[in-house]
Amino acid sequence: MTPTMEEIVVAYSDCRKGKRNTDSAISFELRLARNLCRLRDDLASGRYQIGASRCFVVTNPKPREVWAAAFRDRIVHHVMYNRIAPAFHATFSAASCACIPGRGTLYGAKRLERQVRSVTQNWSRRAYYLKLDLSNFFVSIHRPTLFGLLEPKLGNGWTRSITEQILFHDPLPQVDVRSPPELMALVPRHKSLFRAADGCGLPIGNLSSQFFANVYLNALDQFVGHQIKPKGYIRYVDDFILLHESTEWLNEAKVRIEAFLAARLRAAINPTKTVLQPIDRGVDFVGQVIKPWRRILRGRMLPSALHRIATAGDAESRRSSANSYLGLMRQCAAYRERTDIARRMLRHGHPVDNKLTRAFAHRGDM
Repeated sequence: MTPTMEEIVVAYSDCRKGKRNTDSAISFELRLARNLCRLRDDLASGRYQIGASRCFVVTNPKPREVWAAAFRDRIVHHVMYNRIAPAFHATFSAASCACIPGRGTLYGAKRLERQVRSVTQNWSRRAYYLKLDLSNFFVSIHRPTLFGLLEPKLGNGWTRSITEQILFHDPLPQVDVRSPPELMALVPRHKSLFRAADGCGLPIGNLSSQFFANVYLNALDQFVGHQIKPKGYIRYVDDFILLHESTEWLNEAKVRIEAFLAARLRAAINPTKTVLQPIDRGVDFVGQVIKPWRRILRGRMLPSALHRIATAGDAESRRSSANSYLGLMRQCAAYRERTDIARRMLRHGHPVDNKLTRAFAHRGDM
């Protein structure tokens, strides 16, 4: 069944959150009713075609491409997501904690902390963690394999058709590159969607890509949970951790996981980011470090936050960046770091609440 106007309006409302100042959003909203009706008609008649995407490079914490679909296409992404996500969320492992309602970084940090305390018996026994990361994850996702994981829950109607269209759309022929060549050149070749292998790669930045990535790696979660059975396991996007009392057991688990990834998902572990060490040295995950009886902020997060604030292009970008970091820092013991950010924001003329949890609009804009 094609989407109703109610579905499209709900998707539009979801899509506009935090996106109202973009060029494509403003252009769409200038004739909102007409554009929503035209989108409904195009979807119902089969005339809908995906438009051009914008690509630009961000350099923090390292250079990477970000792809942004046109506002109209992002609405369609939300229509698709609202239709199919609940059925998939019901099957996802509790170990997955990215881009799922109620399962953000705080969920991941607290879940891992509980598992750590369990395997170490409240820090009284030695245990180890194995931290693994997938090589070039989004660029290497094999789309036909992914569609095979999506297909059983899509049916045979419009929902399947639009999901297939979004997944297999090639954004390269119509891309609008917004960053200068010298900035684009900073992205390593093996991490660029422009150089992805045939049939591989999802554009980083779209809701659809985030959701598809979780479907893809749910296969890994199920394999680890039902076949490997570690004493603890957590995953945030392509970054995951296993816990056990034995380093030998963890090394054997790594070999089995590598074999599964190669055979089932055409994926590989990044050997340069593999970590195996005692838990009591601290487990670095989702921006926090879990140590005996406390969670502290990752060391490089404060310098990164101060750099983002100092180099922000305008007051609103500065405030948005500061509030993102303050939100992360509220999740652990980071009062000193929040104080440093508050002081920096006050120098730029942004008021900060007395609990150091939120920065407000620039005084000159109030």
